Amino acid sequence: MATIISIETSTTVCSACLSVDGEIVANKEDYKGQNHSVVLGGYVKELLDYAHSKGLKLDAVAVSCGPGSYTGLRIGVSTAKGICYGADAKLIAVNTLKAMASGVIRTHCEIADGAWLCPMIDARRMEVYNAFYNLSLTQQRETAATIIAGDSFDDITKEHPVVCFGNGSEKCKSTLTDSRISFIDGIVPLAKDMVPLAEKQYKAGEFEDVAYFEPFYLKEFVAEHSQKKLF
Repeated sequence: MATIISIETSTTVCSACLSVDGEIVANKEDYKGQNHSVVLGGYVKELLDYAHSKGLKLDAVAVSCGPGSYTGLRIGVSTAKGICYGADAKLIAVNTLKAMASGVIRTHCEIADGAWLCPMIDARRMEVYNAFYNLSLTQQRETAATIIAGDSFDDITKEHPVVCFGNGSEKCKSTLTDSRISFIDGIVPLAKDMVPLAEKQYKAGEFEDVAYFEPFYLKEFVAEHSQKKLF
């Protein structure tokens, strides 16, 4: 029986949950914006206190590893590493886009057979981080940073209907007008959707090196410099 804390900080939503043998026993979510550095520590303490009160030993920490916000991913991974060191727990890295696809499959039974799922995370302007999965969660296209144009997915829609979702999909609606492309609103990466994947990876022994693991940024971080003159 595995006791796992899952942490998700790849977008503006911050969440963490505690699961036991694949069942969620405590869940925390914050939708107020970039408050990760403020709220995540409190969430983790609550989950650890709950586990302790039930006599549960923490076996692993699963962290959403990207792609996504550079700062958000750093906060999540740093927190996960700290817990692992303190609790002598294993570290599990869960792909953010795959977790989103897993959540959509769980909650949207109306998706047509043969459809490919396209989770999208906003990467600014008309660019999104995306990948494609079938309904068995087998990845069909590599994770990429894609600049969306009207014909972006034409090669795919010839064979499969495509379902897009995530905080990068809203801005694509007016551009991706192919009738074979549909959209699901309101989907964000959440820790609770990581649980089935984390449990599977735990059982398979798919762990990361706590000392050397880094998030999957996909693109290098570029700092924004102010254009204001200093004098």
